[in-house]
Amino acid sequence: MNTDDLEGGEDDGYNAQGNRKYSPVGAQDRAVLEMASMDPGSSATASQSPIRKVRARTQGSMDSDGKAPDVVGGDNGPHREHKLELFGFDSLVNILGLKMTQEQVLAPSSPRDNEVVSITGGDPTPSGVKMGTMMGVFVPCLQSILGIIYYIRFSWIIGMGGIADSLLLVSLCGLCTFLTGLSLSAIATNGAMKGGGPYYLIGRALGPEVGVSIGLCFFLGNAVAAALYVLGAVETFLKALPSAGFFTETSTKVNGSLSKPIQTISTHDLQIYGLVVTVILCIIVFGGVKMINRVAPVFLIPVLLSVLCIFIGIFMAKKDDPDTGITGLSADSFKDNWDSMYQNTNSDGIPDRDGKVYWNFNALVGLFFPAVTGIMAGSNRSASLKDTQRSIPIGTLSATLVTTLLYLVSVFLFGAVANREKLLTDRLLTATIAWPFPVLIRVGIILSTLGAALQSLTGAPRLLAAIANDDILPVLNCFRVADTSEPHIATLFTTVICMGCVVIGNLDLITPTVTMFFLLCYSGVNLSCFLLDLLDAPSWRPRWKFHHWLLSLLGALLCVVIMFLISWLFTVVSLALASLIYYYVSIKGKAGDWGDGFKSAYFQLALRSLRSLGAKQVHPKNWYPIPLIFCRPWGKLPENVPCHPKLADFANCMKKKGRGMSIFVNILDGDYHECAEDAKEACKQLDTYINYKNCEGVAEIVVATNMTEGFRGIVQTMGLGNLKPNIVVVRYPEIWRRENLKEIPTRFVGIINDCIVANKAVVIVKGLDEWPNEYQRQYGSIDLYWIVRDGGLMLLLSQLLLTKESFESCKIQVFCIAEEDSDAECLKADVKKFLYDLRLQAEVIVITIKSWDVEGGSQQDDSIEAFNDARKRVASYLAELKEAAKREGTPLMADGKAVVVDEQQVEKFLYTTLKLNTTILRYSRMAAVVLVSLPPPPINHPAYCYMEYMDLLVGNVQRLLMFTVRFTLKFQLWGSKPVSHSCQLGLSAFPL
Repeated sequence: MNTDDLEGGEDDGYNAQGNRKYSPVGAQDRAVLEMASMDPGSSATASQSPIRKVRARTQGSMDSDGKAPDVVGGDNGPHREHKLELFGFDSLVNILGLKMTQEQVLAPSSPRDNEVVSITGGDPTPSGVKMGTMMGVFVPCLQSILGIIYYIRFSWIIGMGGIADSLLLVSLCGLCTFLTGLSLSAIATNGAMKGGGPYYLIGRALGPEVGVSIGLCFFLGNAVAAALYVLGAVETFLKALPSAGFFTETSTKVNGSLSKPIQTISTHDLQIYGLVVTVILCIIVFGGVKMINRVAPVFLIPVLLSVLCIFIGIFMAKKDDPDTGITGLSADSFKDNWDSMYQNTNSDGIPDRDGKVYWNFNALVGLFFPAVTGIMAGSNRSASLKDTQRSIPIGTLSATLVTTLLYLVSVFLFGAVANREKLLTDRLLTATIAWPFPVLIRVGIILSTLGAALQSLTGAPRLLAAIANDDILPVLNCFRVADTSEPHIATLFTTVICMGCVVIGNLDLITPTVTMFFLLCYSGVNLSCFLLDLLDAPSWRPRWKFHHWLLSLLGALLCVVIMFLISWLFTVVSLALASLIYYYVSIKGKAGDWGDGFKSAYFQLALRSLRSLGAKQVHPKNWYPIPLIFCRPWGKLPENVPCHPKLADFANCMKKKGRGMSIFVNILDGDYHECAEDAKEACKQLDTYINYKNCEGVAEIVVATNMTEGFRGIVQTMGLGNLKPNIVVVRYPEIWRRENLKEIPTRFVGIINDCIVANKAVVIVKGLDEWPNEYQRQYGSIDLYWIVRDGGLMLLLSQLLLTKESFESCKIQVFCIAEEDSDAECLKADVKKFLYDLRLQAEVIVITIKSWDVEGGSQQDDSIEAFNDARKRVASYLAELKEAAKREGTPLMADGKAVVVDEQQVEKFLYTTLKLNTTILRYSRMAAVVLVSLPPPPINHPAYCYMEYMDLLVGNVQRLLMFTVRFTLKFQLWGSKPVSHSCQLGLSAFPL
């Protein structure tokens, strides 16, 4: 392999641009590496593969014959060279070629000349203890599923629900776990799976908030399930050896009679032995995966033997004594036990007419469902598996099918081997009928339940550590561990929770809690697969093909139905707990982008919404302001300030209750190849500023040769379809004369003209430094000066301002400018009717402006002084233009363009602007903000003169918004056709 394989070829024409060094592994290469991680066998990490080394070289390091030096093999590897010559060694094709030759590039950074670069190759060799399908998935799942419920509760369930309801019960729960297993298999085979089991799957599919909330609930379920198994083992032990108890047993009546008393175990004995057993299991878990693998067969073999002995005992059972209740395999017993017999029991499950516990099918579902849980035991240990994509589907589904078949067969056999009273009163019926000795079965029961508890105490801490390692919740940082370390702190925490549940001492109170947590997790897995299947993103390519979104949806609905069947109260509590965790994660958690399915759903929804909008003009009822915020148009902000601090506050004022989108743009002068990295960094800074100001918007940085060309590109191409910005917001350049910035007038007028050509409104903000934030309440009025028609944009923005806390105490005043001979009263009535039809509250004031003559002067000395200063500057500027044109023998030129100047018209513009400014100061000096609609700049008019008009207009006005609009906005009236602003509300202040 040569350097071209790593650095992307020798395309001189491409590398010569800008004489820059490009990164050898770009975005496409990283995408390929991510794709490669989802290939089969990707669970074996790079650290598990033998390292091969190549000598990186540059173009100058080739051999004399033009060939690249051979690959330097490993210690035992042969010297060979891998090449893929296709259209100039493109880096993307090269990486794919390496993958096809079973090699993978590890380092994405650029190698130096003659630097040794590590490349993985050959067959992976495990660096630690890795487990296969049998010991890594099937055995843990079998131990977790086949637990205490089967041995000491299953026969009681058949006696209470009968054979018919028991078959329905097993089928319902088995179908739920089988569908969940299919969904789990599909997600687990869609790429490399790290530690965390179902949490990793749900989090990467539904997002970190949902993943953490369901993952923590599943962790609690495993911790509580461990207590369930421990109590079952202790109960069996004390039943087999009553003398081991420290406290006196109690006798329980059967249906109110002591003729056949039932001896029950003291709760204190359950607590004492349960705590001791929990500590012992915790010590075993502290030994790590190696010790657990050695101990697991000790717990599994007795389980299989005990099941075999139970089945042998059922077939060998005889009708020795009818009083014992063991009838052998009898058709009469099968018939008698077919129907259900739900009745009251005491807290120990013994039938009692006066008992406070009533059982029905729903209650049996809650009691039995923990007997089918445990299918996640293999995925919980995904980090310790050799091949997760093969082991998890085969091992999980095999364990599910085997145990479900065992339960179905057991329903028939238990229902035919004993009468109903025996089924309801003998909790250890499996030991009573087993062959050859009940003691062996009791030992098997104890070991099987302890094995299930061991699996729970092994998986739960690793699940908690995986959640902590993702660094989503800072409160869980104490449980973080290295990849190769054991989660000892998480194990201690899990043990504490388990011991707390053991202290409860009642098996039947714990099982519904465990059931809810497991069902919540299973529904999350099914919903994850449903979402990924439905969206069918390009990255969704699971190797397990037996899946469909309908099956996943059915599995999720079945989980929810079972939750409500068990107890609506427990369901509400578990969902509330998950919701609280979700809310806490969304508030306190760190932001993380895992490429979850919700992001893909948002993307698909955005595409469909964009297509549904079409290319036609948006209906007036659906029109939203989409402002394009020009952050640094004049280039006078410090380099480390991405945007004026008050621009985001103003952008928020253009949205109703925060709904809408703002686009913040900035332009960098320079060559794109040289400034690309600077643009990315500037975009990050601008995005940080937007988020800090709590403004819903996006940041865009454009690199252009100059500001004018960059802005023209922005107004033409920014946005998609009907989601293009329709309003351009720019700050008024108040500093242009003070700092003698001669290029500002041309740029300012160019921005306005470009927006008019692009059919976009322009909002020019004067006094941005004094613009209030959301905490600075304003009083007074919002004054609108209707000089030219703007289609109602000023009215719309004034109403939006009233929805903000800073302006909600203000009132709106509409000033209509009319000539002296205009019918002011008629105009006022028309405007009031127009505002009433638009459901807008505003006070209408009509002002009559007398026509001024140039020699008329003004009664205000400051106005005369301002006018004279402006006239002198304009006259001086025009004299320079004329002199330059005479000297060069060209027409009158300004800013590189031919202009036509009428000096009388210029003076009239100055007079009219000054009069408007005087009117604003007279009527709106105390206004919170003033809005003025202005005509566009005159055609073939010098930009410098237009800036002089603007300076006269904004003088001494604290906050002023100037609107320039070429298009007409329409308001949809209630119960009528769209009405545009067709009445004559004012005259043009600038006689064009």
